[in-house]
Parts: sequence; C-alpha cells; structure tokens
Amino acid sequence: MRIGELADHCGCSVETLRYYEREGLLELPKRSAGNYRRYADSDIARVQFIRHCRSLDMTLGEIRTLLSFRDRPNEPCGDVSALLDAHIAHVAHRIRELQALQRELTQMRRLCVKGEPAKDCGILRSLSKPTRVAATHRSFAKDHVRRTHR
Repeated sequence: MRIGELADHCGCSVETLRYYEREGLLELPKRSAGNYRRYADSDIARVQFIRHCRSLDMTLGEIRTLLSFRDRPNEPCGDVSALLDAHIAHVAHRIRELQALQRELTQMRRLCVKGEPAKDCGILRSLSKPTRVAATHRSFAKDHVRRTHR
C-alpha cells in the first residue's frame, strides 16, 4: 500500500508517517518502480503500536526502546517493565503537579472581585509573583529526561 493508504488505515497524517520514518520508529519502506513508498501489513501493526504508545504519553525514546524489544521477541522483558515503571512514576508525579496547579489556580480565582479595575485585580497581582509549582516542574522535568529519555 502507499503512504496515503497507510495513513488512512492508521488514522494519522502522511506527515506523521514521514516523521516516524525520520525518527527511526518506522523503517524506510521499499520503493515502487515509480518511486512511491510501498508499505506492508506489518507496517500497519507497527504504526498502531507507535500511536498507542504516544496516546500513553510515551516519548520517542521510550517508544524506540519498546520497539527494539518488540523486534526481538525472544529477549527477556525485564527492561520493558522497568521502563513502564519509570513512566508510571513520571505520570504520577505529573498528576501531583497538575493537582497543585489546580489548587493554585482555584486560590488565585478567589482573588478576583468582579467589576474592580484591572489595577486592583488580585489575579494579575498574583501572576506577577514567582510560583513554587513552576520551579518544581522544571527540576523534575530535567531529572525525568536525564533518567528515562535517552
């Protein structure tokens, strides 16, 4: 099948498939005599696997690792479990961050009295101050990338 057919079948764009090829997630396909990309049914399963991983918010590095195990089905899968454990920890941390963000926004919302001049707006004053949540997120994000996204 051609790239457009693969994209239609997998529910993504042609550009997404080209991106997966550039990133090494999808092997470069064979070419037809007319130089069209030609894909096999196995490519459908691979793209669906990649898209499922992306829907779980996995990084390209994590997906590459998982694909390498998928491509070597007789290898032990302990590292797959470790990767997923790290991803679960990252998601749990992000949930805590989002809950803290929600609390901060809710508290900030209480600072606004409808109808007051913008110069007296508690929300605008609050946004002028540094936040602890942003600093925490930057610190964790750097650590998370260093540990799991090689």
